[in-house]
Amino acid sequence: MADVTKTPASKGGWSTGTRVLVGIIVLVVVIAVLAVFTLTIAVLDSKAGTEFPYTTTYHVTLPDGQPVTIGNSHILVTSFNNELIADVDGTKDNLTVGQQKVLSPRHAQITVIGLPVLDTDFQITLTYQGSTGDNANFDMTVRTSNQIPEYVISRLIPPSMNAQPE
Repeated sequence: MADVTKTPASKGGWSTGTRVLVGIIVLVVVIAVLAVFTLTIAVLDSKAGTEFPYTTTYHVTLPDGQPVTIGNSHILVTSFNNELIADVDGTKDNLTVGQQKVLSPRHAQITVIGLPVLDTDFQITLTYQGSTGDNANFDMTVRTSNQIPEYVISRLIPPSMNAQPE
C-alpha cells in the first residue's frame, strides 16, 4: 500500500493578502511618523511684490524683556504703562494700544524627509492690545501667498507666545 501523508488545509497563519495589507499599513505609519518628525521650515527673505490672499489670525503674548523668534525675525518688547517699545530685527518702535507693527515679508520652504513639499511667502502683522502682568498682548495676523495647513503655521510660532487661533 502507498504511504499517504495528509497536509493541513490551513496552518493557522495569515494569508498572503493579509500579510501584504499589514505590511502596507505599517509602511504608511512609519512614513507618517517620519514626516512629522522631519518636517522642517527654512525661512528666507522674500521677493518684493508678493500678494498674500490667505490669512490666519491669532491672539499671542510676548514675554516682556525676553527675546522671541518668529521665522527668522527677532522680537524683543518692553512695556511701560500702556506704551510699548518693540525691537524687531534691530529696528525699535514705540507702540500704543491699537498700533500695528508689520514685519518684513519672508519666504518659507517646507520640507518633509528632506524633500521640498511647499513654498510660500508670508507676512506677519502684530497689533498691540496692551499689557497684562509680564506679557504684552497682541493680535497677530499671518498672511500667506499660498494656502498652508494651520499645523505648519503653528510651527513658526514659538510656544512662549501662547498663540490662540481666533
